[in-house]
Amino acid sequence: MATKLALMQSHEQVIADIKELVDDGKPVGYLFKNPHRISAEKDILAESEDRKIHVTLAPWILLSADSEVLIPKHQVITIVEPIDSVKEMYSEKLNGSDGTSTD
Repeated sequence: MATKLALMQSHEQVIADIKELVDDGKPVGYLFKNPHRISAEKDILAESEDRKIHVTLAPWILLSADSEVLIPKHQVITIVEPIDSVKEMYSEKLNGSDGTSTD
């Protein structure tokens, strides 16, 4: 498994340890381990051109006790490599940190 960022059909961005599931050599879905929804808000300061993005992570399915979720292939638009700061934030959250940051 590798930590990746998935854009879902619902347009949610989900970070998880993702493994592709294959049947007869064809991809049929994905296994998401410890999936977290990413929320990102842009802060544009009025007096300068500095831009900040406030990122938060929350368990993807808040009321589930499951740490692994099977996802059908058609529910995923694409899977990409997350930026280092988001990957680090996810790792810290899983290891007990608060999981919020401004970058």
